[in-house]
Amino acid sequence: MSKLTLLESEERARILRERLNAYGHAYYVLDAPMVSDQEYDKLYHELVAIETEYPELIIQESPTQRVGGQILAGFEKVAHDVPMLSLGNAFNKEDLIAFDERIQKLTDKPFNYVCELKIDGLAVSLKYEAGRFVRGATRGDGTVGEEITQNLRTVKAIPLSLREPITFEVRGECYMPKDAFAKLNEDRDEKGQEIFANPRNAAAGSLRQLDSKVTAERHLSVFLYGAANFEALAVNSQSELLNKISELGLRTNPLRLESDAIEEVWAFIEDIQERRHTLPYEIDGVVIKVNDFETQEEIGYTVRAPRWAIAYKFPAEEKETILRDIEWTVGRTGVV
Repeated sequence: MSKLTLLESEERARILRERLNAYGHAYYVLDAPMVSDQEYDKLYHELVAIETEYPELIIQESPTQRVGGQILAGFEKVAHDVPMLSLGNAFNKEDLIAFDERIQKLTDKPFNYVCELKIDGLAVSLKYEAGRFVRGATRGDGTVGEEITQNLRTVKAIPLSLREPITFEVRGECYMPKDAFAKLNEDRDEKGQEIFANPRNAAAGSLRQLDSKVTAERHLSVFLYGAANFEALAVNSQSELLNKISELGLRTNPLRLESDAIEEVWAFIEDIQERRHTLPYEIDGVVIKVNDFETQEEIGYTVRAPRWAIAYKFPAEEKETILRDIEWTVGRTGVV
């Protein structure tokens, strides 16, 4: 039992939460650990002890509330405030040049592009009210998704509170890092369970668990790249938006390019494609967006996708395998 009074415990818990959240942000968002695992665990267990003795001191933003454990009967449907649109695709340099030529015809303004990695995961939407994480959902059909708030709360790269009391919806990709995927499949194989085909399937399956404790054990992460209803952020371009949401404590991918030359964009794509296997997460392409928001609105949208953005898709990976046997089965109609 603690020797601290309730008031002393309340202050100590506040200090511990601030430290642990700062250490967690450095580790899971910035990939720059500030303390050893042992030091983090020591402070974490001290906070657990205080909250166990004084449950009234537990708050939703406490790092101790990320462990999961809530069992859901199913997922509620939730409508997105602004639809989460899909993107048109490019598969070669000619497609990319054609995209650039279309943009030039649709606006007389000078413009540049922002190029971001296309993370191979599951698209999610995070809603913050007065800086507090209140709802998380899958993309679904773009208009209606499934509420997975409790599962997303277990993802340590997602802050439960922002650095400013802002209300808006931020969007990104939840994914499973390669090392977490390898460990998960190793554990499942040892238990005689079916292994996941790839990290994307593993991430999707993890986020749709009815037991959030299972999700917490899967070590998911996230990159955020877009927003809706973000007037309070006072940003005018995609690059400004990425910088601002990073300042708020949200995780963005630093591997990106800002350029007004399509040849430079192509060089970036070739470089990333060459380096993709060295990254600690799976990607399946590069997303190219017109940077300025006013120009985006001028260029406009089709029914399903913005005209000002395109996803360059990497070719499917091909590997050789050995076919060892074929088992033939005959159906009741005699068809093999």
